[in-house]
Amino acid sequence: MNLGKESETLEFKKTTGELKEAMVSIASILNKHGVGTLYFGVKPNGDVIGQDVSESSLRDVSRVVYESIKPQIYPAIEEEILEGRHVIKVEFSGENAPYSAGGRYYLRTADEDREVSPEELKEFFGASKHRGKWERSKSEATSNQIDKSTIKAFWQKAVSVGRLPDEKYSCAKILNRFGLVSGDYLTNAGEILFGNTHPVTLKVAIFATNEKLTFLDMKTYEDNIYNLLQIAEAYISKNIRWRSEISGFEREEIPEIPIAVIREVLANSFAHAIYNGRTQHEICIHPDMITIYSPGDYASEYKPEEYIRRNLESELRNPNIAKLLYLTKSIEKFGSGFKRINSLCKDAGIKYSYERSNNGFKFVLYRPSIISDISNVTTNVTYRTGEALNITEQSVLAVLKQDPTISREEISERVSKTVRTVQRALVSLAEKGYIKRVGAKKNSTWEILK
Repeated sequence: MNLGKESETLEFKKTTGELKEAMVSIASILNKHGVGTLYFGVKPNGDVIGQDVSESSLRDVSRVVYESIKPQIYPAIEEEILEGRHVIKVEFSGENAPYSAGGRYYLRTADEDREVSPEELKEFFGASKHRGKWERSKSEATSNQIDKSTIKAFWQKAVSVGRLPDEKYSCAKILNRFGLVSGDYLTNAGEILFGNTHPVTLKVAIFATNEKLTFLDMKTYEDNIYNLLQIAEAYISKNIRWRSEISGFEREEIPEIPIAVIREVLANSFAHAIYNGRTQHEICIHPDMITIYSPGDYASEYKPEEYIRRNLESELRNPNIAKLLYLTKSIEKFGSGFKRINSLCKDAGIKYSYERSNNGFKFVLYRPSIISDISNVTTNVTYRTGEALNITEQSVLAVLKQDPTISREEISERVSKTVRTVQRALVSLAEKGYIKRVGAKKNSTWEILK
């Protein structure tokens, strides 16, 4: 008889002579999943070989579990007979992680037990503590405080892409079907996904340089996830460069960064965020890069590059949110986000990186290099055939190109300089032939000279 393969929650040991190793497996499984099963009398490949089982051997297993696993657990330990062979089955669970075996800590990775440092364990549980529980908790929004048009758009899209059966739906049916209500209130996941209470904040901005100093545009949006995903995608699409290619009689507009990449990064950003944390979603468009920031520390023990190299199961911080995003194909497949982004970027020749911190996860998409009027360097540069501009002059010129009617005071705020410094930059730009004042003094604007 064969019991199948070992997994993240199932472990086999040939005999009780491997009790010490068994305790390590129990601790690692408890720390990762909180529940598992272990058999004595079974080979690692799942073949049942049996072993001698007596009251004494059952007591030995119970004693070693009691002495080795801390905090203490109370497993179900019993003899089973499988096709005439006697084995010991240990079923265990616990809700007081982290658990140690012999004073050391372990985590389960596939069918292996990996010893971890206290720092790694802290990072893992920090990422795991919000997983699922927050979503199911009752929010302060009632079940009537919903965006009906958004819910309708959700089920229509899910049906059209074949991930939801073609049935007759209503808002109430969707909310109940996916556990988004608790009594007369929306769950946190329900409010975040479909609430009309403006539950999520998204900040977007365009900066003149690669530093977050001189902003050319800045907005804040408050809405539910589904609406913000569309807003975010539209904002990025509008403010990146596009080129035209003509094939035959057809003209095709091609973005500098594939929209599929942008969509995938945005969806994963919203799916894995912590929504009751200290920071908010943020998109920054710089001359050389686009950064997409998701609040909440990284949600997995695996590094992003491990998801690219291997076929790993996704560790979902917000299972309900991720599931509904999957149903509309906002997320293509659980656990494949990094692999898909890597493939799309590789095909398009786009470079990317990421930054992890205790407060959030930032994904960086690097824009293809072009000859641009806006430079991110901090030394003097020359624009076209004019005289050299310093960084302040570059920033002021970039702001004027966005809005020639803007006042000195408003420019000062955007470039993080004093009004006096801005005035000097304006005079210098005019003397160097980059700008010219047009109109009466009180109602004048700036003309950008070609």
